[in-house]
Amino acid sequence: MRLHRGSSKGDRGTTPAAETLPLSASPVTVRVGVEVVRGGQSRFTEFDVAPGTLVRSIVRTAGESPEGCAVLVGETPLPLDAPVDRPVRLTVIPTFSGG
Repeated sequence: MRLHRGSSKGDRGTTPAAETLPLSASPVTVRVGVEVVRGGQSRFTEFDVAPGTLVRSIVRTAGESPEGCAVLVGETPLPLDAPVDRPVRLTVIPTFSGG
């Protein structure tokens, strides 16, 4: 007895709808501005980071040692273990220097 499998290219029916994300979906990256202030001078850079990235990692990415810096949002200090989940501008102030 022979069975016929049929064609996989036959009538497929309707194409499924494309998947759409809800409006409340989290962004893929978050834009973070980092201003490093040292000795009356400052430098500003921006990074795109994944939501939930710790302040400590962002400070390290900016080229500073997190344990030797104070980090502010405006005038408010921010802990190094705080996650960043929205666009923000950080002010990084190195609190010591080597010598």
